[in-house]
Amino acid sequence: MIPAQGPPCPSAHLRTHSARQRPCPVADRSSSRRRSRNDAPPQKSELRQWIEAIVVAVVVVLVIRTFFFDLFRIPTPSMENNLLVGDYLFVSKLHYGTRLPMTLAVPFGSAFSPNLYLDNPRFPYVRLPGFGSVERGDAVVFNLPPDDAPIDRKMHYIKRVVGMPGDTLAVSDKAVSINSDRLSMGQGMQYFWVVRKSDPRYQVSRSELEELGISAWREGPNGEVARTQATAEAALQIRSWDWVDAVEPLILNNANYDANMYPPNQGYTPDNYGPIAIPAAGTTVTLNEDTWPVYEPVITEYEGHAARPMTDSTYAIDGEETTEYTFEQDYYFMLGDNRDDSEDSRFWGFVPHDHIVGKALFTYFSWDAESTSPRFNRILRPIQDAEVFESAPYLRDGELVETGE
Repeated sequence: MIPAQGPPCPSAHLRTHSARQRPCPVADRSSSRRRSRNDAPPQKSELRQWIEAIVVAVVVVLVIRTFFFDLFRIPTPSMENNLLVGDYLFVSKLHYGTRLPMTLAVPFGSAFSPNLYLDNPRFPYVRLPGFGSVERGDAVVFNLPPDDAPIDRKMHYIKRVVGMPGDTLAVSDKAVSINSDRLSMGQGMQYFWVVRKSDPRYQVSRSELEELGISAWREGPNGEVARTQATAEAALQIRSWDWVDAVEPLILNNANYDANMYPPNQGYTPDNYGPIAIPAAGTTVTLNEDTWPVYEPVITEYEGHAARPMTDSTYAIDGEETTEYTFEQDYYFMLGDNRDDSEDSRFWGFVPHDHIVGKALFTYFSWDAESTSPRFNRILRPIQDAEVFESAPYLRDGELVETGE
């Protein structure tokens, strides 16, 4: 005999209105809860959540540093007084176009060792479109051309663009000329100066030097002459002091520089250099005994051709005899703002366009190691570009001249 059944349990869609309703069996509710718990996704462990968060963060940082911007620190005084040791720079890769990676490397490995990359595979040079192009006066981060590593693994340098592709640059007694036009000495750029004193007994005070941002001052043996390292603006202030007869640029004519200059054995010094024509993509140079020392590294090292001299006027490039060469990319001539204390294009030559990393826009932080404190006045400070050569003193026949004279 089939036992009598009570009225059905109310459903979600249909409700009865009888005075008494039979409750659903307890077993049904517990079974439902068990099914619900079994259907829920398993909870991730806290360790796994941390690992996933770190992986995502690393990927995001790598994408930003590869395609958008990167951060660098100034380790040497070669760009003083505009960029100081301990300045941290925000460098945009978008301005000139992002250069895609040319090698595979351990993420953030360069912070520990420059050699944490794979020799193979290597990828061809590709640069995405940018906001603009490299301009004279830009403070540019680039890979150091004479380094032996793959292009994107070479040491990072920062200098200022002075010579553009197609320019002819010369330095005469410290004064730079571009296509025969004299360039100013630049705002905030440092040079060595000779100070001739009318009163050898006078000793400059530390406060006077600090007011002009000068840290280096050396008196001569008889007190009549002193040497200092200062900006052109500061040199003009020194010249106005009552006890000063003259302030002159210290010209380095030491023949020992010759073998260290680019190209070597041309009689160049850091203060008397060139003239030298800067290669531009698509321009052609006649090869001879004068031009070969200048452009042989460009042809062989940066543009990848096998080249050798056959006679004084004929050369073999990739096995073919020729008397001329057409450049495949643009090149730049870079100088440090601390002009007399900088290794730059005067010493190692042109910077190829495929070595350009990005444009330095501003200092996002600065740390003074001597005082072990931040330089708050330099935080978020913009970095000058073309205007650095405007409204600045210049040299005329060896004499320091104010702008507008």
